[in-house]
Amino acid sequence: MPRIPYLEKEQTAPEVREIFDKMEARGARVLNLYKMLANSPAAFSSFVRLGNSLLQKAKLDARLRELAILRIARLCGSEYEWAQHMPFARDVGVTEQQIKDVGDWQHSAAFDERDKVVLQYVDEVTKNVQAVDATFNQLKRYLDNTSIVELTLSIGFWGMVARVLVPLQVEVEKDLPTSSKELLGRGK
Repeated sequence: MPRIPYLEKEQTAPEVREIFDKMEARGARVLNLYKMLANSPAAFSSFVRLGNSLLQKAKLDARLRELAILRIARLCGSEYEWAQHMPFARDVGVTEQQIKDVGDWQHSAAFDERDKVVLQYVDEVTKNVQAVDATFNQLKRYLDNTSIVELTLSIGFWGMVARVLVPLQVEVEKDLPTSSKELLGRGK
């Protein structure tokens, strides 16, 4: 049970209601996460814009982003984040074996060297904020500056999301989406 009530559209501030209307108009789902964040109209629109930018406009390989998000979900114990990003991960080519092994990626043959460097970076930044020079230098072999910044932003953003979902006990929707299109609507 959530620790703070979800706000339905009729209960929200006008600026939040407008965003909910836009989501619905493009066929996107208004998730429990958004209904929880609606309690803070001041942060809501910026949160949605940043998340959408990282999901839909970033140069970072979407498959690497989703591996990072799944790893963050495991590290932070965020079942909601895990459940909501499974469709994204599958849609962008994360394999079932990689999904199964992301919790113990270091001992899995399902990941190539680039994946492992990215996952090491995710682990270090998520757990310690800092990445060691050796990891960062390896990361630079596989990603350009833009992708490194976007990966780092993604780690920070979805780490923050987990730190909202878990302590506020946001519940996973009973009718989980089956694709990223169902989550984002036709604007994807």
